Amino acid sequence: MSANQASGKADNSASSNGSGNISAHDQARILAEALPHLIRYDEETVVIKFGGNAMGDEALADAFAQDIVYLKLSGINPVVVHGGGPQIGQMLKKLQIKSEFVQGLRVTDKPTVEIVEMVLAGAINKEIVSAINRQGGKAVGISGKDANLMRAKRITHLPDPESNLMKAVDIGYVGDPEEVNPYIVEMLSKSDLIPVIAPIAHDRDGQTLNVNADTFASALAAKLKAKRLLLLTDVAGVLDKDKKLISHLTVPEARRLIREGVITGGMIPKIEGCIDVVEAGVEGVAIIDGRVPHCVLLELFTEHGVGTLVDRAPNTHR
Repeated sequence: MSANQASGKADNSASSNGSGNISAHDQARILAEALPHLIRYDEETVVIKFGGNAMGDEALADAFAQDIVYLKLSGINPVVVHGGGPQIGQMLKKLQIKSEFVQGLRVTDKPTVEIVEMVLAGAINKEIVSAINRQGGKAVGISGKDANLMRAKRITHLPDPESNLMKAVDIGYVGDPEEVNPYIVEMLSKSDLIPVIAPIAHDRDGQTLNVNADTFASALAAKLKAKRLLLLTDVAGVLDKDKKLISHLTVPEARRLIREGVITGGMIPKIEGCIDVVEAGVEGVAIIDGRVPHCVLLELFTEHGVGTLVDRAPNTHR
């Protein structure tokens, strides 16, 4: 299903009788279709990485917050990890601090990491918490530093794009997950609280490190043995050679498409990350279009979903 189709499906469902109200028969049908999915995810953990254009669009952000509250009310344990690259860039520009990137990672010196933490764990985190709470939820904002949730190590080597060999780099206070202690997340999820997590961690010496939100969410989902990891992006999902959405990929199929050059560019590390998460024990990872209103509900509670699902099984139902 394309982003436009999914959006149209959502819009049509909301105005099936022309007056913006859903008939009793349609309500019953929708509930009947959603019920097997509700049962499937009952008391399961779903990690959702929230980022991209959806974070900067008030209507999409409100729809996302509603989705998270609905998940919690339906017996699912949502765990939100958020990004914030554009907002960090805006703050650095306002402070006249130049941003540099190496292979998509922001070079982060000492002053920059302080600003990154302020924006991520302060402003953005609390905005998302407030949005969820306005919709009737009970969200709590934390970062990877709280209760030693995540320890990271500085990134000192990255694969060279041309040779694919590891090359020494100095990108400052940027880290990869080294150890995850999900105790605080598990305690919050077992209650009626919803954890909202900023991807900030510390190293063995207590130094603050900036961690890519996708990487952070993936490591946390693997440790929690989550039922699903949802990665909200600004694309419809993985496209085939004809630029049509691929709704489902097994791990071998995903690897084959990388080898054949169908999956290219920035989608390669994202898919490789999905494969790692699935092999670590998460049932499936979905790359979904955050520009589609209520994309989280569409992905979890409809048969076709709204993006690309990567898992082990060849005939998985959403």
